[in-house]
Amino acid sequence: MGLPYFDGIADIKSKRIVTRGIPLELLSKSGVCDANATHTSKHNPTIGNSFAFKLLLDQLLQEQSDRISVLFNSMACGVETDAAGQRIESVQVANKDGLVHIVPKIVVDCTGDADVTAWAGASFEQNDVVQPLTLHFRIGNVRHEANLSQNCRAALAQAEAAGRLPYYYGPGVMFLYHKSEVYIHGVRVPANPTDAADLSRAEMQGRADAWAMFEAWKQNVPGFEEAYFIEAYPWIGVRESRRLIGQYVLSEEDLMQGHRFDDAIATGCWYLDLHPNKTTVGSANDFQPQKVQPEPYDIPYRALLPREIDNLLVAGRCHSATRGAHASTRVTATAMAMGEAAGQAAAMAAAANTSPQEIGGVAVREALSARGAGPHTEG
Repeated sequence: MGLPYFDGIADIKSKRIVTRGIPLELLSKSGVCDANATHTSKHNPTIGNSFAFKLLLDQLLQEQSDRISVLFNSMACGVETDAAGQRIESVQVANKDGLVHIVPKIVVDCTGDADVTAWAGASFEQNDVVQPLTLHFRIGNVRHEANLSQNCRAALAQAEAAGRLPYYYGPGVMFLYHKSEVYIHGVRVPANPTDAADLSRAEMQGRADAWAMFEAWKQNVPGFEEAYFIEAYPWIGVRESRRLIGQYVLSEEDLMQGHRFDDAIATGCWYLDLHPNKTTVGSANDFQPQKVQPEPYDIPYRALLPREIDNLLVAGRCHSATRGAHASTRVTATAMAMGEAAGQAAAMAAAANTSPQEIGGVAVREALSARGAGPHTEG
């Protein structure tokens, strides 16, 4: 969604960093904390500049150019499996080279929507109604007036009552990058993100809603008189779609009771952040400020493994979890940690000429721990 938060990197109570590895590396290289930091000033720290963050990612990718090939603007668009349906033999990718067929040893599905997983025939689920989509945007030349958030909220209520804005939440109006620029999260669009036409409709609705918010504030909120619309992010953000039904389905009970797993490969710590498909004034969820907040919890390796496909892993928000558990595990830093674990497992399996299932979660956990990643341990 473009949100510059590292949600899920630190325990909300103690601000203790529980998600290390790549998330902490990126945060420290962005100048937010030390590389060996154990705590953060906020449980969801932010980067200082989104463009500088892109440059950092480019640099880190280029430093590994002898080991990886980068293809931006490429989308998976098809999968071929063997006759038994147990192994992915080819992934089709569409880009400027045309339709490219990649013959993989191991596939890691980080599409968010479990596209490769679904097309390969692995078991998944998707609720009939999923969490709404959100488009973040920025407005410049805003004065920091008293009661700004309350006035922004009142203006949106008026816009909704007048039929100019169908839904919104919050809104979150933050002077995040500069004292005269606000970063907004408040757009709320119900949609099916795995339906191409509905996703396109949602993106157009998101832009229309962002502009409606801007106009409402410019006309009615002190501090916005000379404001201008800077940008909305290029894609609307998806919170929820398909979820793998994997070798283990992580549940709300696992989170709330702090179940431990020998094959844990990551730690989660975010609250159960489930957005409804309606306006929620002043908050993101119906249950705030009484957030359903687990203690830091384990995510097992088996939640990244399908039941049917031997050479496939998933990571990010399409991993195997119930809808309630997924409301916590789907966030940024937790998704990064799962991606690092899936990448580690894929590399180990490819080097050993075996499957991710044969590698086993304990070995993956040990390899992650050896370089300061993996699940958090006390002490």
